[in-house]
Amino acid sequence: MDRLRIAGASINQTPMDWEGNVARLTSLIREARVQKVQVMCFPELCITGYNCEDTFSSVHTARRSVLALEQLIQETENMTVVFGLPVYHRGSMWNCAAVVQNQKLLGINPKKLLAREGIHYESRWFRPWPFHRVDTISLLGQNVPFGDVTYQLGNLQLGIVICEEAWSAEGTASDASLSRCELVVNLSASHFALGKARVRETLVADASRAFQVHYLYTNLLGLEAGRSIYDGEIILGECGRISSRSERFQLSDGCLLIRDVDLDMARVSKLKSRSVLDNSIPEETERVVAGQPIISLGKTATEIPQAYLGNTVDPYNSPELEFLQAEKLGLFDYLRKSKSKGFMISLSGGCDSSVISVLCAHMITEALKALGPDGLSRRLNWTLPAGDAKDPRSWIRERVSTIYQGTKQSGDVTRAAAHELAKALNTDHYEVAVQDLVDAYVGKAEALVGRSLEWQKDDLPLQNIQARVRAPMVWLMANLKGFLLLATSNRSEIAVGYATMDGDTAGGLAPIGGIDKHFLRKWLRWAEHECPLGLGRIPALKLVNEQEPTAELRPQAAGQKDELDLMPYEILNAIEAAFVRDRMEPESLLNTLRERFTAYSEKQLRDFLARFYRLWSQNQWKRERYASCFHLDDYNLDPTSWCRYPILSVELKIPD
Repeated sequence: MDRLRIAGASINQTPMDWEGNVARLTSLIREARVQKVQVMCFPELCITGYNCEDTFSSVHTARRSVLALEQLIQETENMTVVFGLPVYHRGSMWNCAAVVQNQKLLGINPKKLLAREGIHYESRWFRPWPFHRVDTISLLGQNVPFGDVTYQLGNLQLGIVICEEAWSAEGTASDASLSRCELVVNLSASHFALGKARVRETLVADASRAFQVHYLYTNLLGLEAGRSIYDGEIILGECGRISSRSERFQLSDGCLLIRDVDLDMARVSKLKSRSVLDNSIPEETERVVAGQPIISLGKTATEIPQAYLGNTVDPYNSPELEFLQAEKLGLFDYLRKSKSKGFMISLSGGCDSSVISVLCAHMITEALKALGPDGLSRRLNWTLPAGDAKDPRSWIRERVSTIYQGTKQSGDVTRAAAHELAKALNTDHYEVAVQDLVDAYVGKAEALVGRSLEWQKDDLPLQNIQARVRAPMVWLMANLKGFLLLATSNRSEIAVGYATMDGDTAGGLAPIGGIDKHFLRKWLRWAEHECPLGLGRIPALKLVNEQEPTAELRPQAAGQKDELDLMPYEILNAIEAAFVRDRMEPESLLNTLRERFTAYSEKQLRDFLARFYRLWSQNQWKRERYASCFHLDDYNLDPTSWCRYPILSVELKIPD
């Protein structure tokens, strides 16, 4: 048996926080050394943070990264550690892995395939390195290999993969050099999306089977820069199976997954497998960098503490739980990194604001459970609450504020729903009537235009002014408390502009702007009846869930309902996904609707689709102005990262 102790590290970094990022990396290296780890791998671009955006085009960023690497090299005595960082070489910027052994830089592996789909835009800053090409770079006073290389460390051959190289069909699955390795490490920055963890684990299992290796996958953790959430999962695949994984969605600065692996298992598996890639014929140019031999771990090695061994099963195995935990991590990190003192929410008694209120209460409850009162106070720089510091409701009372602002169009049902939910969560809840403000604005406008405003003629202005008069008060309350104001827009409404700019869109962060209304309504029923985490089931949501969504901006006699103004949310979500994510043209999209929604007539489906195209093309200017939102699904509408669309355009037409 030829045993090796390896560690994957997830880490919660902040872009360009040079001192903080180095300190967190150093802390995890030292923690791994205490556990006698021999080979350790960090995630992609862990030194800078993955989301540095256009500062990657600055040579200064690369220089600071190399200086940080120089500091970290000093921490690697008797260890082999792989770091991710940008490197400037031959007039270009490269997304790289640096392999360091025993305080010496062995080589640099630049990324060969760049992520360019969805929220990724790597080709804006980095160049892809050619497969099988090796160069030399002068770095930190020495010349080291720079290119597509593996590392021979005595009996161990180590291979390097950087994120997209594993996801792409044209990637390293065709690179026979990895089949020579016993251990392959994958440095990743794989953002969270519902259901993506299952795909990721399949990828790791398949890669470990294809190469017959121990395959160690590492990922970032936390809300790094404001939009992308990273679940921090570390996965170890062993010759075709997942042997262990770390817990996702942790609220720490980072964590380790440590495992003793038998290198002979990989060697025997290669001999037995007929499917492993042929590596028996040497290449014209050997792409192997030699390092110091790693001594096999003896039988008397200390046991690995349970806290580092990970799990065999992921407990967050449903969309509802994944959404809940991703929002927990995103909200926690946004508070922590923005140094806000709490949350302010305009609670209307409807679905969206109720979801956000529940998520905030859940986050505080789960953070208290994970960190304890003193840990929560320290991590968020909050004072202990006046009440029982072990009771999450004491924290919620002081850190989550909700406000219901009623007009004469507001109904008793929504007011009661808001009141009962606030009571159940124990938020600091306010109620204020704002009809006098609406009347004042309407009166002044009537004087300016010289006529009375009427619903038949002035429907949209009279609706919008109600939404807009609520914004100053909720902003004022947020400012008074030093709280972060959360916008309540969801993705479905963002798609069609079904929101009032400078009204109900008010806020610095839209935590549910990356998920559709159809999902949110189902999730809220789950939160009422089934939620096992946080505060548990919340029966008070019954008053919210019994309602049909309504903006409550027209007179009550009008019977205003969101789905009458728009279309059924399930159909809206289907159109939006097909149009934005799948890039379907009108004819194909209409055929999809016909096949899926057979209860609706041809005319109804055409009308829904035409309405979507009209509203979509008219409202890109709104999508440019919405508050930042978390990426939660396999697509989003953020024009700065995923869905760029012209502000002025002609709506698409449906063929006859």
